[in-house]
Amino acid sequence: MNGATGEIRQLVREFARTELAPHAREWDERSLFPREVFRKLGELGFLGVLVPEEYGGAGLTYKDYVVIVEELGAVEGGVALSVAAHNSLCTNHIFVYGTEPQKKRWLPPLATGKLLGAWGLTEPEAGSDAGGTKTVAVREGDGWVLRGSKNFTTHASVGGVAVVMARTTPGTDHHGISAFIVPLDVPGVAVGKKEDKLGMRVSDTASLILEDCRLPGDALLGKEGEGFIQAMEVLDGGRISIAALGVGIAQGALNAAIAYAKERRQFNRPIAAFQAIKLKLADMATSVAAARLLTERAAEAKDAGERVTLVASQAKLFASEIAVRVCEEAVQIHGGYGYIKDYPVEKFWRDSKLCTIGEGTSEIQRLVIARELLGG
Repeated sequence: MNGATGEIRQLVREFARTELAPHAREWDERSLFPREVFRKLGELGFLGVLVPEEYGGAGLTYKDYVVIVEELGAVEGGVALSVAAHNSLCTNHIFVYGTEPQKKRWLPPLATGKLLGAWGLTEPEAGSDAGGTKTVAVREGDGWVLRGSKNFTTHASVGGVAVVMARTTPGTDHHGISAFIVPLDVPGVAVGKKEDKLGMRVSDTASLILEDCRLPGDALLGKEGEGFIQAMEVLDGGRISIAALGVGIAQGALNAAIAYAKERRQFNRPIAAFQAIKLKLADMATSVAAARLLTERAAEAKDAGERVTLVASQAKLFASEIAVRVCEEAVQIHGGYGYIKDYPVEKFWRDSKLCTIGEGTSEIQRLVIARELLGG
């Protein structure tokens, strides 16, 4: 795949228009994960965006990556969320911290879409407090036995492999957590409840149950006890993709609001002629542009090898909250029609809210930003 961002944007936009838009409402209503679409995404290189070509990936930049997520999100947020989780969480975690044998085994099928990746960090009692992980990994002979559960896991019921965080040193803080590569077809792995979500219904979300899940010694990803640190660094990159997702959803809602304002007539003229509507659209467009710039800035910093904790959290916080605000205004511009499923803005609105929750809530982002500013 060519890394020219403008060409990539056009390619993804056309794919979203032809492959996603005609089916978005049906998939949403049925909470259907479109496997065939993900096969095509894999063929296009969109499931191995950041993976080097030597491992079967597209070898693109983070700036290219955020364009892909944004353009998909402008049409179908759930598909964009799944692409983001697959690329920046599971696949990227293995790419950054895996050994050469681990990379050669797992990256090619992940990058080409033959396998979908999941990432297990959140638990029933360990959400924002990820250091409260209760899932354990115990040494047994040359291998490991995992016991516990993960919830809100993207691709738990459709994925082929997961990166799972588990406690390897009982009674310690986050330094006792390690990361493991867990094939989802091995004995001891079961899929729990599939979540019936408000939005992002196309993206598969379920719980993952580990009952005496036996893994070989080489399932350990990176060094023992460094899983939490790895996860936080992976989340820095993941937050950039959620920012891009927020930008995309907001842009989709803005596009729909502009089109509707030009067509809907009241008092013998299009509602776009009314100053109140013009001002709303102006504020919406300016907010989306600002969110996009913050996201691009974070992506450029990531590409430059800089530490991105601050800029990633700023982009994620701003873009996600702007997405909710812009989508709400789009519903308001549509009036009563914005509240029914015949128009796309109610779905954009429902989808947007997850951006303020997933991969670190807005409250956590503010704490991260403040910590970075204050130096501790």
